[in-house]
Amino acid sequence: MNPIIYVVIAVVVIAALYFLFGRKSETRELPEEPEKLPKKPASKPAAKKRPAPEKAAKPAAKPAPAASEAEPSEEDDEDDEDVAPVEDEEEVEPSKGPPPPPVSRRKRDVKGLRRGLKKVRGEGGLFGRLKALFTGKKEIDPGIVDDIEEILLTSDVGMKTTQMLLEEIREGLEKNELDDTDRVWELLRERAHGLLDIDGDGPIRNHGTPTVVLLVGVNGTGKTTTIGKLATQFANEDKKLLLVAGDTFRAAAVQQLQAWGQRVGCEVFAGEDEADPASVVFDAIKKGEEEGVDLILVDTAGRLHTKSNLMDELKKVVKVCGKALDGAPHETLLVLDGTTGQNALQQAKEFGDALDLTGLVLTKLDGTAKGGIVLAIAHEQGLPVRYIGVGERRQDLRDFDPEEFVEAMLGTGDGSQRAA
Repeated sequence: MNPIIYVVIAVVVIAALYFLFGRKSETRELPEEPEKLPKKPASKPAAKKRPAPEKAAKPAAKPAPAASEAEPSEEDDEDDEDVAPVEDEEEVEPSKGPPPPPVSRRKRDVKGLRRGLKKVRGEGGLFGRLKALFTGKKEIDPGIVDDIEEILLTSDVGMKTTQMLLEEIREGLEKNELDDTDRVWELLRERAHGLLDIDGDGPIRNHGTPTVVLLVGVNGTGKTTTIGKLATQFANEDKKLLLVAGDTFRAAAVQQLQAWGQRVGCEVFAGEDEADPASVVFDAIKKGEEEGVDLILVDTAGRLHTKSNLMDELKKVVKVCGKALDGAPHETLLVLDGTTGQNALQQAKEFGDALDLTGLVLTKLDGTAKGGIVLAIAHEQGLPVRYIGVGERRQDLRDFDPEEFVEAMLGTGDGSQRAA
């Protein structure tokens, strides 16, 4: 046979093999390449590309086109899920914790307060007599209740409050819960703190500009001096003050308040001698409002709590305050002399019946060995103690802290832990 024929046959066979096998392998690979071309960023096997559209279809909100294109794989989806919470946390971080309160309370000073209450803690005082009663006793017998009753009653704790405390002691003795003097001290401190811890205690609060504070009480309790000491404290906090001489019937009271104003460096508003107190207070509040005063402290004439006509006049002052400024007076504080004992309790009752009192100021506690009147008034009248006076110095008018006071008056330790 001619060799040319063999060559032709070989070429035909090779061509047939090429078209049968070579072209088929190319056609099998071609469908995969078009899938890769539009999704080159994946550069991963197609098995991971197919679930991607399912992930992209799950969000309910309409994502931006760029976001859907930027999520070609599960790895990218996981990265996006990690990033979202971080953005939320960054937005929350600046508001962590409440802002500091605008009115700062002084630090507790149990030792300093004890110096002011040294008569109460002395041998003839409430604490000193209880301490002498318990000293040397390993066990507490029921007969000691009578001795405790005598000490409480003669320390101005009052009948109602004394009976409440004695019932607690008797019950503890019956249940064998008060087997030593430490437990009795602990009970007395707990109950005293419970009586004094009333909502609304502590220093004067900011009720807006101006905040009007009315101080009431009988003559001789220390209203004008209390206003002067309060003015000193608020002036040190850069508050703009206006003192109002509402006791127009006593020239000495006006002069005393003016002296405090000069000492503190604040204005004192005073009307004519024997002018109508209500009109003086009205004009003062209007003036304070116009001048942007922060705090208006109003002194009032000493009202005898047994004289109804004088109490009615004081009610008129309160009513006029509301006409001058909506919501005024924002605070009405009753100033009581802590050395007057049960008479102070009666004053609290009479003034409380006539006026909407927001708290008490107990002065001259450094001059009495009794001190129990604080418990009696808080218990029977339910009025929070706002300030206590334990000395003549300006800083001796202290905003009232129930825990600090109980520890200073009835604490057996040095009070260093509670003073923190």
